[in-house]
Amino acid sequence: MDILQTILHRRSIRRFDTRQIEEETLQKILQAGLYAPSAGGRQGVIFAVSQNREVNERLGKIKRANSYFRMSTATRYVSREQPSIVDDAKLTNAFYDAPTVITLFAPKDFLFAAEDCAVAAENMMLAADALGVGSCYIGHGWTAFAAPYGQDILRQWGIRTDYYAVMQLLLGYPRPSDAHPQAKPRNNARVLRF
Repeated sequence: MDILQTILHRRSIRRFDTRQIEEETLQKILQAGLYAPSAGGRQGVIFAVSQNREVNERLGKIKRANSYFRMSTATRYVSREQPSIVDDAKLTNAFYDAPTVITLFAPKDFLFAAEDCAVAAENMMLAADALGVGSCYIGHGWTAFAAPYGQDILRQWGIRTDYYAVMQLLLGYPRPSDAHPQAKPRNNARVLRF
């Protein structure tokens, strides 16, 4: 698939098959993140990869419990095809049982920390789609660690205290029975030309 086709095809996946992604595939996705642009070429983003189902589920539940947002309405929602935690209050795991969860950490005091993480995540999402792996970007990464269990995990992972969790990237194979989510119509009026 060429890059433009991949960009047009990629969608957020929130329902995953239970099988874990292959190591070779994961390495390609991580390489895409490592080669993402970074402000000043600093390469400050840390990619913490968890394929531990129990850890991912517990952190996902902590994140869900610490997510304060308005629930969707009939006209304002994230997805009808693959509901998010905003769309369905019965979803208790903010990581949607993804077999692989990558938390992107960045320096707390760096002006472009969040942007560096977002660019790396986009590279990895495009690589994942090209490799047949589903992905979903989850913002406000620090809320997954807002409990004693989360703080223990940070220590176990050896995450520096001058770094914070910017976001999570969920990876896994889409459920075979699910149709690929359709793109919402694009609003071309967002492009202003002068």
